[in-house]
Amino acid sequence: MSTQFRTILKTRSQNLTDMKTKHLVTVAAVSAGLAFGVTAQAKEEEHEEQTINSSEVPAAVQQAAQAEAKGGTIVRWEKEGANFEAVIDKNGKQIGVEMDANGKVLSKHNEAKEHKEKGEKY
Repeated sequence: MSTQFRTILKTRSQNLTDMKTKHLVTVAAVSAGLAFGVTAQAKEEEHEEQTINSSEVPAAVQQAAQAEAKGGTIVRWEKEGANFEAVIDKNGKQIGVEMDANGKVLSKHNEAKEHKEKGEKY
């Protein structure tokens, strides 16, 4: 074989190897992205809210919720993981106040909007 012919074959072989590597990296990246998405969704489902009775809520959490309500009414309690959520009806709007087991307020949100996003009706 001539030297020129060998050089051409070697170059084409290297190009095929490079292309296979690029495709392999792309497939690995897409697979990792899909796996991450499924894991994140499973974790969110794991922390679904559960409606609970007020007797299951620590006193510190109940006191913090009463302070947040300020003239409103606590309409239900929810537990999400280790945290508690008081759903407060105030001025015709339902507000969710998430607290830890010590009564520290972690977040507040519009409860109607949250359930609308999840496709639920409350």
